[in-house]
Amino acid sequence: MATSVLQPEDCRREHEPKPDIDSPRLTEDERTYILEGKERETGELPPELREKARIELREEPALREQALAQMRHFIEKHPAIRKCRTDAPFLLRFLRTKKYSIPQACSMLERYLTIRQMYPNWFQKLDPLDPKVAAVIDAGYLVPLPKRDAEGRRVVLSCMGRFDPHLYDSCVMARVHSMIVELLLDEPRSQLLGYMHVNDEAGMQMPHVSLWSLTDVRIMLNCIQNSTPMRHKCTHFVNIPHYGVRFFEFAVSLLSDKLKDRVMFHRTSEDLTKHVDPSILPKEYGGTVPLRDMVEELKRNLLKRREELLALDEMCVDLYALEKNDLTQDIHSTAGSFRKLELD
Repeated sequence: MATSVLQPEDCRREHEPKPDIDSPRLTEDERTYILEGKERETGELPPELREKARIELREEPALREQALAQMRHFIEKHPAIRKCRTDAPFLLRFLRTKKYSIPQACSMLERYLTIRQMYPNWFQKLDPLDPKVAAVIDAGYLVPLPKRDAEGRRVVLSCMGRFDPHLYDSCVMARVHSMIVELLLDEPRSQLLGYMHVNDEAGMQMPHVSLWSLTDVRIMLNCIQNSTPMRHKCTHFVNIPHYGVRFFEFAVSLLSDKLKDRVMFHRTSEDLTKHVDPSILPKEYGGTVPLRDMVEELKRNLLKRREELLALDEMCVDLYALEKNDLTQDIHSTAGSFRKLELD
């Protein structure tokens, strides 16, 4: 039986009064946590990162407000979009990923809405209280680390050996990934500084490999690269067993040249820590905080954002009203066949 995402004592913690940010009792980590929580409500970057955003993304207050207005107009007038979030943190996901190119940001938004509706088993019902999802989270399969790396990037750790392929299928795996991604996407610092992925494949078995068809791998990687507003800065793989090498070689071959250059393979955890500061990793990898503590913190954060995660399913796009592209070509072909049958 899956464990609950939040235990009773955690519920009490959730309703405790928040300490003042200027309180001398706060640690630096606690102060940063509070600041980041406030930032994600407004989409505003901290003062020390605004110059970096101006240089790397061309972000300035006037341009940001103009771009947000243009994206809201795009959503309002779009013939296929029936309902969509229009708050600043959500729209800034796309604007910052695309460095304020309005056409590219709007295109990615359209693709994002499209994949959520085309592949609901992967991208919808992101409920941390779902028994299967809760069990996978509790096992420690996928965890965003509490501390960022030296570049300020959010680090996401996956541990394949903690995912039971005999109990859960690829749809559960995909929904866990989608839920963690959605939890992080509204973080302004991450929208600017990007993400590092650390994938520990120790404990990987043949049933893990067979969870995904090659077709689904192609589709998923297309979704990740072209339809998800994340700045992927670096991806590390470690402890890949010999029978998994071909699978990951195939997956990497589907990436863009830019993302291929950002993938690194390591034979051992010791090799990994030459490139990733072990102090930010769980205690099991050389850090100081046990993985279990990180999982418990993740579970509290997911419950706190549960309503937001579930509300994502209210967004809606009319797939048949979209222009034909690589995502919708099968839908248009099917619709065309039905129309031909009707005419005949």
